[in-house]
Amino acid sequence: MPDATTIPTFRITPRAAAQVAEIAAREGKPGAGLRLAVDAGGCSGFQYRFGIEEAPAADDMIVEGEAARVFVDPVSLDLLAGSELDWNDALIGAHFVVKNPLATSGCGCGASFALA
Repeated sequence: MPDATTIPTFRITPRAAAQVAEIAAREGKPGAGLRLAVDAGGCSGFQYRFGIEEAPAADDMIVEGEAARVFVDPVSLDLLAGSELDWNDALIGAHFVVKNPLATSGCGCGASFALA
């Protein structure tokens, strides 16, 4: 795991943490966390990937929320520096939202983004 003095900041809102815990419990994995990764692709260059995992990888940063954990690999963490993970429950659908200050643009669906 990276040295705590060099880890870029990343936070999870209480609403997102509660949703992670709910999804993990619904999948029968109450101690699991959410894997948040950034992959190349999408209509803007990068896209977010989410998934429930039982344990972090050895080099993951583990973000502790009020009720859940989020696992972020070092490469993705560099692209998420200063970001916040939130949960949006709207009429058009409920989903995780990454508020990423490094993103210079994004697509209409909010699933992909570009960097300068």
